[in-house]
Amino acid sequence: MSALSKHSASTHSPTFFASTSSSFDVSTTKDRIGGVALAGQVLQFSQDCGIYDEGDPTRFFFKVVCGVVRTCKYRCDGRRQIDGFHEEGDVFGLESGATYERSAEAVSDCTLIAYRWHGLASAGADEDRAALIVAMALKSLRRAGDHALLLGRATAAEKVASFLVEIAARRRSDGAIDLVMCRQDIADYLALTIETVSRTMSQFERKGLIALPSARHVVLRDFAGLAEQCGGLGPRLD
Repeated sequence: MSALSKHSASTHSPTFFASTSSSFDVSTTKDRIGGVALAGQVLQFSQDCGIYDEGDPTRFFFKVVCGVVRTCKYRCDGRRQIDGFHEEGDVFGLESGATYERSAEAVSDCTLIAYRWHGLASAGADEDRAALIVAMALKSLRRAGDHALLLGRATAAEKVASFLVEIAARRRSDGAIDLVMCRQDIADYLALTIETVSRTMSQFERKGLIALPSARHVVLRDFAGLAEQCGGLGPRLD
């Protein structure tokens, strides 16, 4: 177990709504997902705080109000594979089994709404509820498929370019993006080393595709040229 995973395990539990930990604050709200009204709890997590661990009971799913969350798996040797970054409006924590198959951690300070699965079961008419569940499941499957294709790319340049174009597309920006996640997060998402990510970014800068005023601020100087580096598979907006 990594140091961060150990920290996460010590700062939350599956019954975190009753916790008095200073890592998050809790309030209640009413929200709508896919046209279905849901009652949820608003939680505020600090950077790098664990939200849930792999193996915790799947009593809740979450929507991001602000900030960024990563979902990941830790191997027995401590290595980490990030399978997704979840930003404003994204829903995560959708699992088919009784326990979470991945851990979720706050990349930055973030605000989430947590919904109980049994609340979804009584949220609306059967057809509305079924449509919502199917839509959320299909969106998760599509993102998982896109990520699998990304990992299957032949070159580091295609992976890094695809990541930058995906983030820009999700934020509706073709000018500049601020990366909340660090280079190690990006490396663990793309199954690359941090050195390879940094070297590839520098190569893009020398080619005039991007500018790097700082490690986390990326100016997209030639968005079309960067998209050409993606190997023919562009991002899809939700």
